[in-house]
Amino acid sequence: MISEIRTAFEVSLDQLDWMDEKTRQAAKEKVRDPQETPLVSPSPISPPGLLPMQADAIYDMIGFPDFILDNKELDDVYDGYEVSEDSFFQNMLNFYNFSAKVMADQLRKPPNRDQWSMTPQTVNAYYLPTKNGIVFPAGILQAPFYARNHPKALNFGGIGVVMGHELTHAFDDQGREYDKEGNLRPWWQNSSLEAFKNRTACMTEQYGRYTVHRENVNGRQTLGENIADNGGLKAAYNAYKSWLQKNGEEKQLPALGLSNHQLFFVGFAQVWCSVRTPESSHEGLVTDPHSPDKYRVIGTLSNSRDFVQHFGCPLGSPMNPGKHCEVW
Repeated sequence: MISEIRTAFEVSLDQLDWMDEKTRQAAKEKVRDPQETPLVSPSPISPPGLLPMQADAIYDMIGFPDFILDNKELDDVYDGYEVSEDSFFQNMLNFYNFSAKVMADQLRKPPNRDQWSMTPQTVNAYYLPTKNGIVFPAGILQAPFYARNHPKALNFGGIGVVMGHELTHAFDDQGREYDKEGNLRPWWQNSSLEAFKNRTACMTEQYGRYTVHRENVNGRQTLGENIADNGGLKAAYNAYKSWLQKNGEEKQLPALGLSNHQLFFVGFAQVWCSVRTPESSHEGLVTDPHSPDKYRVIGTLSNSRDFVQHFGCPLGSPMNPGKHCEVW
């Protein structure tokens, strides 16, 4: 799925009329699968050398680091960490000290691309711009995001959009400043950079109009995540359409009265079902770089021309306001 979404994102780069050719080629190099032939010439504990360095594309790590299945490597990684059988407090102190030593040991060394910043059981995913890598811990590889027996429409709408989301972070307002090797340096032509800023301004304004308990969402604070949500949905849906072209239409789920294309978008929306107290909602508006879950759905789908088409939303309706903010 990651490979299919990566390909869909790269194909979409060719369809951008606002990006100049030199920047487009650099963007393709940043996203391209390391296995392909190039078209142009919190507790970071992990042992070095698990994977070969790939400096020419986003690479992915899925599930868990290999070393946890090897007892000797596992012992080597945690060598020096003392565990007490009867003191949880002491164990925590020991672990914080151990983690600090591990981090200090990495000072002035090249980034280790094989480190994990989340434990395998975490229900989350992330992109690291300094390493140009995307990581999907085992915790998120389950329903409602993914299940082996789910229709492909639901899997692409769930974990597929998450994959596209993390991949798009490589090209959000912060990730775009890093090159394919994770170096912070300018690689955009001025014309494309100006066009990018104009398009992101549309999203800043759009999300800034949404309110929770009469308090506005901060469109600037949430910009990077909103770019990733919108780009991730588009990449995942295009990947699903490509899968259908190769494998044919899926059977429809009975009784729902939904096409599989509609099911894709319902699957995307379902993973963000949530309930928050007013106090928690306020805290999120102040501190969270993500938009409230409700608007991660409404904002993203109302920008999707594919969603509007498959659900027949009339022009001027809440989900088809007529203006679609689109970056990637």
